[in-house]
Amino acid sequence: GQKVAVIKAVKDVTGLGLGEAKALVDNAPSAIKEKVSKDEADAAKKALEEAGATVEVA
Repeated sequence: GQKVAVIKAVKDVTGLGLGEAKALVDNAPSAIKEKVSKDEADAAKKALEEAGATVEVA
């Protein structure tokens, strides 16, 4: 379902393993990436939102 898609998107965006990505999603809200460029943040936000996640760029 949607959760699986979000976990896959987190995995793709972060390069983390499946278990680590699942833990981030299970413990949401979570910081997925920090100290990245605005372009990288926007790309990650787009990918995660397309998977069904709610994203805040801070």
